[in-house]
Amino acid sequence: MEISARTILVSLSFIGIYSVAAYAGDSSTTPTGPGDTSHKIVYIGNGDDMSHETQNQIINNFYYDQFRHFQDPLAPYFMLMSKDGKLAMGIGGAVSVQGFYDWGGSMPTTGFIPYNIPVSGNVYSSHRYGTSIAGTTLFARVFGHADRFGEYQLYIEGKFGGTSSNYFKLKKAYMSLNDWTLGYASSTFSDPAAQPPTVDPQGPNAEVSHISVLLRWMHTMHKNFVAALSVETPDLQIPELENRYKGCSAYMPDFAGFIQYQWDGIDQHVRLSGIVRGLEYRNLVQAQNKKITGWGAHLSTVLKPVAPLKVYGAVNVGQGIGSLMNDLQNSTMDLIGKVYEQGQMYAPLSLGWYAGLQYNFSPKVFTTIMFGEMRFLPKHQSTGMGNDLYKYGLYGAANIFWYPTSRLALAAEYNYGYRRDFDTKHHDVNRISLLAKYSF
Repeated sequence: MEISARTILVSLSFIGIYSVAAYAGDSSTTPTGPGDTSHKIVYIGNGDDMSHETQNQIINNFYYDQFRHFQDPLAPYFMLMSKDGKLAMGIGGAVSVQGFYDWGGSMPTTGFIPYNIPVSGNVYSSHRYGTSIAGTTLFARVFGHADRFGEYQLYIEGKFGGTSSNYFKLKKAYMSLNDWTLGYASSTFSDPAAQPPTVDPQGPNAEVSHISVLLRWMHTMHKNFVAALSVETPDLQIPELENRYKGCSAYMPDFAGFIQYQWDGIDQHVRLSGIVRGLEYRNLVQAQNKKITGWGAHLSTVLKPVAPLKVYGAVNVGQGIGSLMNDLQNSTMDLIGKVYEQGQMYAPLSLGWYAGLQYNFSPKVFTTIMFGEMRFLPKHQSTGMGNDLYKYGLYGAANIFWYPTSRLALAAEYNYGYRRDFDTKHHDVNRISLLAKYSF
């Protein structure tokens, strides 16, 4: 099944490339969906209403974000703007409803996560039907200009739905002043804009997906170059083995940064990101605390080589960064135990990649095909982890999105997931999903 599913996805990719070569119709592209032109503006303050050009510039600020993800909501329909253009506020969100069906095995979560595939199988869950409101969000955003301090922004977003159940949680909450951002935001090590569109709320298993409380400096040095540095609150995942070892509290923040070359505004870019982390554990055999340095490197891109085509891609590698990766976030493998040295731990290596193609049939219809892999590469089998230790996972998706209106999205998607353990046991799962999403 593994070979056939991978062959299907690769074949679809070649079909998409061939279609581009034969494309002779509408050359318009759809960056993240159709153009959003439906807004109700309420002006506050005295004076004349601002020009249409100035109004559009302010609306575009809702999308000018180096960490914007495809699944983030559109600019709100209702907005408040001062007539002098120094203040704009919007409150909006999206209602998202998804239905899915698994066969050939089932995923125990709403998010499609290859790590969670039961390799032993389960006769009581060889298929599964489910629904989810994951992706339903509420947010508020304020843009402003103060003569004394410059440009500022306030943002808060909450979302309904998770990978396993429907609930409400804070997604982001931060404030920005010129080049500085403080609050709960996407890690500087991540690149959400380089992640292909998916119906699946989880996304590629090799995606760097992490949100934390941080202080970030990000500066556009030239219209084509951007650099960023940040200090971030770590969320370490270190296992415990009785009488051998136990994880300690974080003793230092994560330090992350990136350098980016961009063109076509910020719609196309190549980004190189890095992170350094401090991990500490208690060696219960020696009764000593030990410190280990973790690191990660992440190369990501989004390109438009020809008018109807958009290319997404990323590769990441590192030691002690499992808690930052989509597929490994459900594990406790930032550190693992050494086999021949009781009580000792080390930071295992992990390697992930994904690539995706988006083809725009028209401004209202596009399709995406993607494939990715996440590999866990310890030096040797770990103590306390068992023979069923995750070795690698595969993730594939093929979807189509249609926007009947600028704010309504309808989509269908096929997902393929595969997990293999070090003991050679393996299993795969297929899923078909339908999505309806309305932004307001």
